[in-house]
Amino acid sequence: MQKEVNYTLSGLGPSLDQFLQEEQQQFPHLSKALLPILSAIAAAGKVINDVVRRLDLVGIVGSRGVHNASGDEQQHLDMMAHHRFVHKLAATQEVCATISEEAEDILAFPHGCGDYVVALDPLDGSPNIGVNASIGTIFSICQRRSSQSVPVQPEDVLQPGSRQLAAGYILYGTSTMFVYTACHGVHGFTYEPSKGQFFLVHRAMQMPQSGHTYAINDGNFDTFPSHVQRYIRQCRSRGYAARYTGALVADFHRHLIQGGIYLYPSTRANTAGKLRLMLECNALALIAEQAGGAASSGQQAILTIQPQSIHQRVPMYIGSASMVQDLLAGG
Repeated sequence: MQKEVNYTLSGLGPSLDQFLQEEQQQFPHLSKALLPILSAIAAAGKVINDVVRRLDLVGIVGSRGVHNASGDEQQHLDMMAHHRFVHKLAATQEVCATISEEAEDILAFPHGCGDYVVALDPLDGSPNIGVNASIGTIFSICQRRSSQSVPVQPEDVLQPGSRQLAAGYILYGTSTMFVYTACHGVHGFTYEPSKGQFFLVHRAMQMPQSGHTYAINDGNFDTFPSHVQRYIRQCRSRGYAARYTGALVADFHRHLIQGGIYLYPSTRANTAGKLRLMLECNALALIAEQAGGAASSGQQAILTIQPQSIHQRVPMYIGSASMVQDLLAGG
């Protein structure tokens, strides 16, 4: 009989809260509000993790039979996650408003409350919920531009990604990970349920300059722009592996760790692209650039785009810098 192996936790790195405090001391210019805001997002993520681990048992798998502001079919877990994150952020007293994939307009908190705006994709990869595949949460944080003496203005929300103070994602996969940047490197934490904490496992993450995987919805190949078709053929000729999960967070995380490129170009059905600039692209573009990668719409760097609306869509090519550059050179 094979001897049972016992696994014990030893030598754990700092918890997320401890690390945030250390980063605040190391970089005194960072806003002190980032700690409670990021802690609130992590706390909501712990709740989502607990629900995700027993979805079928609690009976919230499936569609609500309606579509969200972006036109996507809304799952029960989408709205549960949305409400959980919004509730936690409101309680910090640091956030004046949020924007979310699950809300059509700006969600402003009580007048005069907080100086920060948080953009959310509460549950990325919703179609994966019913098949027990990876899903995630994407977030970013900006400082409002108007005074607290007036209601939240559109310009407080519609800021280019270059003005983000912090961004990150939570990946609910084989383990639950919290990855973030406050513009001083990218750091990854794994959730340990027995202790109720995220612990540091990846400090100062660096995306490889190249890779051997690409992620794209290949079923739309015939509708891609010609330069994207050429690039995919080039990837195939080089023996690169196609890896596409249907969850942006999961595909991006693979490339952050191993190198590679994620592509969501315009198609005949989505001529402006499908990913949302404010709710998905900006956050991941900041992480990519902080880790040495790149992110482009095909026309300009994602972080330089001036948003025109909350749910604005753009094409996105993101991942290892040399692979993004090769794609753009062929355009």
